[in-house]
Amino acid sequence: MKINKDFFMFIIRGMVIWLSEALGLILLTYLDIGFSVNNIITAILVIGIVSLINALFWPILSRILLPFLVFTVGIGSLLLNGLVIWVVSEIIPGISIDGGALFLVPLGLALINTLVSAILTADDDASYYRNVLRNRLKNRNKNHSGKKPGFIFLEIDGLAEETLKKAIKKGYMPTLKRWLEEGNHKIKKWETDLSSQTGASQAGILHGQNKDIPAFRWVEKENNNKVMVSTGLSDAPIIEERISNGEGLLSTNGASRTNLFSGDARDVIFTYSTLKDLKKFYNSTWYYFYSNPSNFGRTIVLFFWDIIMEVSSRWRQWRKDVKPRLKRSFIYLFVRAAANVFLREITTYTLIGDVFAGKIDAAYVTYLGYDEIAHHSGVEDDDAFYALKGLDKQFKRLENALKFELRPYHLIVQSDHGQTNGATFKQRYGYDLEELVRRLLPSGFKIHSEFDSNQDHFGQIITDPINNSKEYVKTRSDQITDKSKDFAYNAFKTINENKHVKGRLLKYINNYPKEQKEDIKPVSAEESQMIVLASGNLGLIYFTEWEKRLTYEMINQYFPDLIPGLANHEGIGFLMIRSESFGPLVIGSQGIYYLSDDTVEGVNPLKDFGPNAAHHLKRTDSFKYVPDILVNSFYDKEKNEVAAFEELIGSHGGLGGNQTKPFIMYPSTWDLSDEEIVGAEKLHEVLKSQLESSWEMKN
Repeated sequence: MKINKDFFMFIIRGMVIWLSEALGLILLTYLDIGFSVNNIITAILVIGIVSLINALFWPILSRILLPFLVFTVGIGSLLLNGLVIWVVSEIIPGISIDGGALFLVPLGLALINTLVSAILTADDDASYYRNVLRNRLKNRNKNHSGKKPGFIFLEIDGLAEETLKKAIKKGYMPTLKRWLEEGNHKIKKWETDLSSQTGASQAGILHGQNKDIPAFRWVEKENNNKVMVSTGLSDAPIIEERISNGEGLLSTNGASRTNLFSGDARDVIFTYSTLKDLKKFYNSTWYYFYSNPSNFGRTIVLFFWDIIMEVSSRWRQWRKDVKPRLKRSFIYLFVRAAANVFLREITTYTLIGDVFAGKIDAAYVTYLGYDEIAHHSGVEDDDAFYALKGLDKQFKRLENALKFELRPYHLIVQSDHGQTNGATFKQRYGYDLEELVRRLLPSGFKIHSEFDSNQDHFGQIITDPINNSKEYVKTRSDQITDKSKDFAYNAFKTINENKHVKGRLLKYINNYPKEQKEDIKPVSAEESQMIVLASGNLGLIYFTEWEKRLTYEMINQYFPDLIPGLANHEGIGFLMIRSESFGPLVIGSQGIYYLSDDTVEGVNPLKDFGPNAAHHLKRTDSFKYVPDILVNSFYDKEKNEVAAFEELIGSHGGLGGNQTKPFIMYPSTWDLSDEEIVGAEKLHEVLKSQLESSWEMKN
């Protein structure tokens, strides 16, 4: 009885959509776009014939023309739809189509289909095309049944455990709520490394190695002071080559979708470290996205709807005077829609295809929309919860696809880091970190900085499609001058006689006179003597005229205003600098933490940054590319706020608040209850262990 009812509802929905699209053709006639149809009967007939042609021939055409559809990024799909309508117009009198209408009419029909389907709650995956595809795949791959279980890791970029629980409680994520209530899944918090950002986290999670990744960007002095960027199209492959040992999380018949790194998977789509390799950009799995002629059009409609939602969000925040808030650029409209809709839809469609085919043992995907929106609108803004609501619908679609699986698949939802809210450093004080540093240096000192917040993840594909990674080349001598060497030698010779010794450091920091230096305009990277970078509320300062890391003593001899000026600033929580005499120091305005022996002079500057803060800083201090001075903003524990050095309301990268507190929502059959997970490399061990034990049990 249930099957008959479902079939009946399927027919009714199909007829309503059919009639709606026919009416849409009539409306398109009045837009003067190069299309006309003489009456409603002709329109109904056209939609019927087009649907029949698509049902019979589209799967074959999309398979043959798949490379064309992929490399035209879907535009070819609209053109192919338009050509089908043109063929029908040559057969049936009373209809004509030419010019731009070949693109606009399919797009208009997709708009109508999307709106009506939303009203009728008609799931695209239950459509005729998906049923045909599912049956064909089942017949072809039925030998996969009964094999070892597969695992699909669904990463929600930037979502903290606390925010996840709020979203579930407020009803934005009913699918995840049901999984928890039914006892299928459990939630566990884990703790990121320093830095708390996708580059370091995904390197650790997917490859089990994130050493020497101190931030989203860093300077490699040995490489002509090159600025490495985690999402640089030229840099990401280099980073993966360094961290990969060939045994990543996805090395066993795995698939990578919209990640920074591949996890050693051969099956990759929109994986940043492989984007420059056109051979890897094309993948037969794209077929599951293009197998339905309306999928791309529907995605474009949702893309522009998200742009409307962003415009509405700006108006709402302005009208309600929401604080803090950012002035978002025009280009951000498209960056947001690309992350929150386009990549989301591609990811889900290809995953559904993976499930239907049953060939993948493990897949890891990243959903970027929440992170992008939370950066600009706020961690728990209505806009951010809207993104999570959309993701929950994707998880439901995947869950429905599992009903037709050819082998058992388990869904794991997790995040790579969280975010902490707060007005930016510049909003609070009227100047950024670069300007603060410049005021504390000698007049005319040349500084280059990179605080571009739009380079996060795939945003730079839109903001800078040609020159995606900025390379910094500094012309300088290989060694410091003899005069500088002599100066440094004399400074070290008298180190025990001056004020920079244990017991006197705090007094020196607190009492050093504050002096305002003249403002100097920034210079190009080629001319600079210093590079200042930002990763959320984490700042990195590199002196480029020295090949080695400068010590506390040397910095104070050459630039005596810098350390006390930074440490005493109310927007700075602490600095980390290595001392020649005492090892790594964590310096705050009221105290110093000596990391080498875990002793504190004055007030502990790490007291509000979590029990593992010292551990994370010790690890970062050992990195090859650690900056000369590491700067972390303040953290207001009561308000749960930091001050990002980038222009981002929700930020991550440093220490303080929920940015270091992501989650994993795992199958309840896994035993993780007593295991503390600190660091992405540890999470990699846990996940890989669970995969291997599950596969061993099956064998």
